[in-house]
Amino acid sequence: MLQIKINNEQLHAPPGSTLFQYAERLNIRVPTSCNQQGKCRECLVEVVEGMELLSAPCEQELHLRENFRLSCRAKIAGKSGTVRCHTLRRSQMRIAEKGHPCLAKIELQPAVVRDGDRIFLDGRQIAQSTDPIHGLALDIGTTTVVLRLYNLETGGLLGTQSFENPQRFGGSDVMARIFYDSYHPGKLLQRALLGYLNHAIKAFDVERQTIYEMVVVGNSTMRDLFFGLDVYSIGQKPYHSLTQDELEAGKRSCTSLSMPAKKLRLAMHPQARVYGLPIISGHVGADTAACLLAINLANEEKWIALMDIGTNTELIVGRKDKIYAASCPAGPAFEGGKLSCGMPGLDGAIEKVRLDNAGHAHCQIIGSKEPEGICGSGLVELLGELLQCERMDAMGRYGDDREDFVVDSNFHIHLHERDINELAQAKGANVAGLQIVMQNYGIGYNQLDRFYLAGGFGRHLDLQSAKRIGLIPNLPGDKIVQIGNASIEGAALALLSVDKRRNLEMMVKQIIHVELETDPDFFNYFTEGCQFKPVEMPQCYE
Repeated sequence: MLQIKINNEQLHAPPGSTLFQYAERLNIRVPTSCNQQGKCRECLVEVVEGMELLSAPCEQELHLRENFRLSCRAKIAGKSGTVRCHTLRRSQMRIAEKGHPCLAKIELQPAVVRDGDRIFLDGRQIAQSTDPIHGLALDIGTTTVVLRLYNLETGGLLGTQSFENPQRFGGSDVMARIFYDSYHPGKLLQRALLGYLNHAIKAFDVERQTIYEMVVVGNSTMRDLFFGLDVYSIGQKPYHSLTQDELEAGKRSCTSLSMPAKKLRLAMHPQARVYGLPIISGHVGADTAACLLAINLANEEKWIALMDIGTNTELIVGRKDKIYAASCPAGPAFEGGKLSCGMPGLDGAIEKVRLDNAGHAHCQIIGSKEPEGICGSGLVELLGELLQCERMDAMGRYGDDREDFVVDSNFHIHLHERDINELAQAKGANVAGLQIVMQNYGIGYNQLDRFYLAGGFGRHLDLQSAKRIGLIPNLPGDKIVQIGNASIEGAALALLSVDKRRNLEMMVKQIIHVELETDPDFFNYFTEGCQFKPVEMPQCYE
């Protein structure tokens, strides 16, 4: 008899059915728009065990890489064994509904307004209705996508949807997706994301005909893939978006984008508009620009630094009269990617770890479910505990002949030395980036008034563990502020205030982009940053 596990739910069943059909029997919803015909390519699953028990990939699956399959095409062909997989889950991820109190306040001045029963977009009538008017703020992360619905007449937040980015079948990092999109016709990455996004929009309890605008942020690659632009140039020196090349050639006045929602086949009003915030330069994208709005940097007189740790870590240093920005291609390790037991911050993820005197792990799990893996905050705490208990040295090696540490033997969750190596390299890239930006700016950590940790991962970090392993600078606790997803907050500000977005379009042109890959000190900082020890810096730079 076969054992089939989908999203950690299991059943015993005979062969012959598709993974989609087994998921239905387990009451697990798999996204689909084509009624299991293999055309929409949305019903993705990642197979982590038992691939040999499945039917061979069919023609509709030839675009998939590694362990990804379409659940409506993959049939159980073996007679005994275990097939274990998970959907690219649309369950609500651990995303804060409200922003941090220190973030900029929303000033209501949307592009979409009402005059009686007439609806106007930038002064042009686009509809006639007495229904409420709504707008969407969208943050496309390499790993996670967050969508918020707002009432444009009151500024009220009506709901949030979040899901894993379904583009993961094209690779876990930005460069892999650029390569995939460049060599696979049909805009498959865009199609997958738009399909999942439409499901998320339809899950809101409003008529989609009342949604008149969407504001989109993301790194340069994620934003341009969403709008269907060719991203090949972002993967080649000098790593420019087509919009940046056109700006420098005098063909456009800003790197922002605007497109009718119907062109993207989004579940919105036919006359709705999709606006993409401007990118800054290279891989420093619209998500970083949105962070500038969120922390109100245009009016900041004190020195601040912002670090949004992720697959593509963004860095900002400065104040209103001088701003430096950079982007670190750190990879997906701290978001669970490429690790034997890593996973995003979903139900079933270990988010906190403490070791007792005997070296046994005591874990806190999101959703209080059986553990499926470890998310980023759990990984940071585990590394900090291993280091503090001297079960791991500063080079990421265990203190005996073991090559892995067992976190939960019942559920086969462990941390291998090769996982630690992935985490060390991701950390090293982040540390090197921050060191170089600070050095270029000419200030030391002691001169910073505030160090913002942005992003869902940064919001849930244990600061002592993060400082102990050298993921963030060894600063006093009162200088570090965990502000959550500043990118989606900035997208919301741009949605609700046309003045904010116009001011941002002017401000990004003044930002100095630091190219980390060409800095002669990068390798030295990277090597030092790969070690698990507190990060110290000179008090100031000459």
